[in-house]
Amino acid sequence: MSIIISHELGFTFMHQATVAPMVAYYDYIIVGGGTAGCPLAATLSQTSTVLLLERGGSPFGNPNITHLSAFGAALSDLSHKSPSQRFVSEDGVINARARVLGGGSSLNAGFYSRAGSEYITSAGWDAKLVNESYRWVERAVAFQPPLRQWQSAVRNSLVEIGIRPYNGFTLDHLYGTKVGGTIFDGYGHRHSSADLLHHANPDGLTVLLHAPVQKILFTTEGKPKPTANGVIFTDASGLSHWAYLTRGLYNEVIVCSGSLGSPQLLMLSGLGPEKHLEAHNISVVLDQPLVGQGMSDNPMNAVFVPSPRPVEVSLIQVVGITHNGSYIEGASGENFASETQSPQDFGMFSPKIGQLSTVPPKQRTEEALNRAIEAMRFLPRSAFVGGFILEKIMGPLSRGHLELRSLNPNDNPTVTFNYFKDPSDLERCVQGIKIIEKVIESKSFSRFRYNYLPIATLLNMTANAPVNLLPKHANASRSLEQFCKDTVMTIWHYHGGCQVNKVVDRDYKVIGVDALRVIDGSTFDYSPGTNPQATVMMLGRYMGMKILYERPGQNGTVFSKHTKT
Repeated sequence: MSIIISHELGFTFMHQATVAPMVAYYDYIIVGGGTAGCPLAATLSQTSTVLLLERGGSPFGNPNITHLSAFGAALSDLSHKSPSQRFVSEDGVINARARVLGGGSSLNAGFYSRAGSEYITSAGWDAKLVNESYRWVERAVAFQPPLRQWQSAVRNSLVEIGIRPYNGFTLDHLYGTKVGGTIFDGYGHRHSSADLLHHANPDGLTVLLHAPVQKILFTTEGKPKPTANGVIFTDASGLSHWAYLTRGLYNEVIVCSGSLGSPQLLMLSGLGPEKHLEAHNISVVLDQPLVGQGMSDNPMNAVFVPSPRPVEVSLIQVVGITHNGSYIEGASGENFASETQSPQDFGMFSPKIGQLSTVPPKQRTEEALNRAIEAMRFLPRSAFVGGFILEKIMGPLSRGHLELRSLNPNDNPTVTFNYFKDPSDLERCVQGIKIIEKVIESKSFSRFRYNYLPIATLLNMTANAPVNLLPKHANASRSLEQFCKDTVMTIWHYHGGCQVNKVVDRDYKVIGVDALRVIDGSTFDYSPGTNPQATVMMLGRYMGMKILYERPGQNGTVFSKHTKT
């Protein structure tokens, strides 16, 4: 379906790139209208002219994006117009990157939780401005989820088995069990980072959709080092456009294209490992061997718990934050057994969105996915009644790398995450699976598991389902370590590629060049908190405020009816 750009939202500054002038000038050019790019653009527009370039379309008016009940529909859309672009890491794990305004916050499961205080301290961020920036974001997009029976059972089970204290509903990252926030409101409507554009100054911002950037432009004339001065982008008809920075010491190109897109664009623009760039016939602006290094994806492992009673539709709401480095969460009834929607599905654990954990990663071929999707059509309704309990490890410590596949910025680069390469990550996974076992066997969870059903019957019930049951130690044919390796999936929290003190400095300025920053999850060494989206949105606002403070004449205050700190 075609998405109409809605001026009813007040976004008179949003247009298709086809109407853009061939040449234009701005104080700031932001590449990527994602989780960080939208709050950054809204903030900078208060006192400056800003161009926000998004390679995808608008999320507004697309029910596959905006409604909780349709979660997964966008991720399963493999068309070239999809808001989600599938990629497969060299590890064999199927993944996705956003291609829509709002970025990952327009596609994800919605869980909203801040980074911990230790993370904020280690990042060198100003705690007061961080808190103000979180609150600015949260007024627009964060809500308290309605906790119903299945999620309540998960919460009570976590507390029962000792993941304490119970911290109630909180957006803070605290050890113990808590109910976190969500970007879905009480009506099940998603509020992505694109909603933060409501705070933009419409006279200062231009948003162009379907505007992939081909490269960043640099000048060296009269400069001590290469200086970014513009970008080339194309529109949907394939025509090229040039956007340049207006003259001024404080004007910049800011890349917010995510952990795949940002290092990819730097390389396409001549910043990266010299030999790799030369192999692709790219003129080298700066030999920077650390661009594309340090890629990480937090491994997720999940088990399906069939339920003898109906369960509510819920995405992630409750989390157990343990001291051993694993986070325990749950999701239930995501139209698994829908009587009104056909076919039945497994939501965020469905092979339709690439989540196939019943075979090892290297065996997750397109044919295997299709077989699993076909097999679901013939499963009894009882096979879909239940929920998933998952563990995600913090960090992680394992690292990989990213390389160009082609000169087309719309193509996925090749990426290797090296899941569980570090033994500590594998040990954290094993401990997480053991905690999941305790949760399932707890008294608090007894209403949602089969107590007297023989394990053989349980296995037969889900034998053709593309999900994993909890491995039984007594007759397990593989160790928990092997279970972790064989059943690993993504929870879409990948990061790295342009990390602080390696590619960018602590002000997110690209080291070795001028007038260029990277502000997004590609700068992270570790994923913040249980879910990064809150912190990525915060970072966009936080850095926008810091950049404005640096401009002459601001005096630490931004005056506008459009924004409030």
